[in-house]
Amino acid sequence: MARLAEVLDILGNPRVLVMGDLIVDEYLWGVVDRVSPEAPVPVLRVERAENRPGGAANVAMNLEALGATTLCAGVVGDDTAGQNLTDTLRDHGIDTSAVVIDNTKKTTVKTRCIGGSQQMLRIDNENTRPMQNYCEQFLFESVMQHIETVDLLIVSDYQKGTLTQRLLSAVNSLCRERGVPVLIGPKGKDYSKYRGCTAVMPNLRELALATSMPVTTDAEVCAAGQAILGLVDCDFVVVTRGELGMTLIQPNLAPVQIRGHLREVFDVTGAGDTALATLGVTFATTGVPLVDAVSLANVAGGLSVTSVGAATVSPERLRYNIDGSSEKSPKIVGLDELVLRMRHHSEMHESVVLTNGCFDMFHVGHLETIRYAKSQGDVLVVAINSDSSTTRLKGPRRPIVKQEERSDVIAALEHVDYVVVFDDDTPTRLLNALRPDVLVKGGDYEVDDVVGVEVMAKWGGRVAIAPTRVGASTTQLVARIVDDQT
Repeated sequence: MARLAEVLDILGNPRVLVMGDLIVDEYLWGVVDRVSPEAPVPVLRVERAENRPGGAANVAMNLEALGATTLCAGVVGDDTAGQNLTDTLRDHGIDTSAVVIDNTKKTTVKTRCIGGSQQMLRIDNENTRPMQNYCEQFLFESVMQHIETVDLLIVSDYQKGTLTQRLLSAVNSLCRERGVPVLIGPKGKDYSKYRGCTAVMPNLRELALATSMPVTTDAEVCAAGQAILGLVDCDFVVVTRGELGMTLIQPNLAPVQIRGHLREVFDVTGAGDTALATLGVTFATTGVPLVDAVSLANVAGGLSVTSVGAATVSPERLRYNIDGSSEKSPKIVGLDELVLRMRHHSEMHESVVLTNGCFDMFHVGHLETIRYAKSQGDVLVVAINSDSSTTRLKGPRRPIVKQEERSDVIAALEHVDYVVVFDDDTPTRLLNALRPDVLVKGGDYEVDDVVGVEVMAKWGGRVAIAPTRVGASTTQLVARIVDDQT
C-alpha cells in the first residue's frame, strides 16, 4: 500500500476522451412501511429524488474527480433528461462539445427505487437501437479533432446504441495510428468489435458471457482472460472480481492476482466505471507500473461500493485509505450516506443512539460516555464537531487534535458503529436529519438543559445523561500538561 501512496504523489492530470453510452441514473429515495392493497407489493413513499450521471457520463465524472482534463463524447435525446445531463457534466468542468443530439432517440434513464438503503426496483426507459448515421459521423469527427491532444481514450459500452461496430473499428484504427491507448469497459458477447484496443476491463459476468467459459477459480479466470487476449488482440486484460479483487492478464507473462479488501457493500452501481476511470488516469501517468495502476483501480472500485448509487472517488479519499498502509474506517461517513443507513436500521427495527462532542484529546471520560451510549441502543453514531466548530466553541487554540485524527480514534472503538463530522455549533440540524431514538450527553447536565431535548421530543426520542468521572476533561488534561512543563 505504501507504493500506491507514491503513485498518488505522481498522479498527473492527463487529458482523457471518454466515448460511450451516456445514461441518467435517477434515484427515488423513500420509506417502505406498508404493502399495497392493490397487489402484494411494497409501497415506496418517496421522500427525495436525485439524478446522477451514469454509464460513460459516470466514467467522465470519476475522471474529473481524479484530476483528469475530461472530454465526453456520446449521444443524448432531444429531451430534458439529456439537457440536464450535459448541463451537469459542464457544471463539473467536463467538455461536452462532442455530445450530439439524436432526435429519434430518447436519453437512457435508469430509475432505481430505494427503500432505506435497499434497492427495490429498477426501471429502464431507453431506446437501444443504433444511433443515426449523422451522429456516428459526428462522433468519429470529434475523435479525429481531439486525438492529437488527448493522452488516452476510454470507451464505455453499455450497449445502448452508441458504439457501433463501424465506429469502434474506425476509432481503434485511428488511435493505433496516432499512438493513443484505448481502454474498453466492455459489454455483451461480441468482443471482436474491440479488436485492436489496448485493454479491456470486463467483470466476471461479462467475461463468462463473452467466452462461454467457467470463471469461478483463479485458473478459470486466467484461462478466460487469455481467450479474450487472443480474440481482441490487446496488450492486457483486467478482470474485476468484486470482493475477490482484480486479475491482470498479459501475453507471455504470469497473471497477477490483486486481492480485494473486505468492505460493507451498500451498492455496486457504477463500481466498474470508477475502476475504469482510475485505471485510465493512472495508466496515462508516465512512470506508473501497470500492476500499480491496476492495484489503485482495485482500491477505488472497492471504495465505490461503500456508497449508495453511482459515486466518484477523489485522490484525497484514495490517499486516506492507503496512506501509511492503513485504510480509512468504513464507519466514517458523510451525512447524506448516514441518513440512508439510518433508514435501513429503522426498517430493521434497530434503535439508534447518538452522542456528540468535540472529543479533543480523547480520554477516559470520553470512553465512558461512549460505552454508556452504546448500552442505550443497538446502533451508536458519534457526531464530532469539525475543527472550525471546535474553535468557535472552545477558543482559538482548539482543537489540539485535527478532525481527521479524532474521527480515526473514535472509529477504532468497537462500541462505535458510525462517525460523522458536523460543522454546526449545535447538533440540532444533525438530529433532525438522523432522527435518533436516544441522544446521550456526558457531563454535569440536567436532561432539560441538553441542547436537542426539544428536537428529540418531536419523534418521541429521549435524552440520557452518561455518568461522569471527576477530573476527566480535555481542559483539565491540557492544564496538567502545561503544569508539568512549567
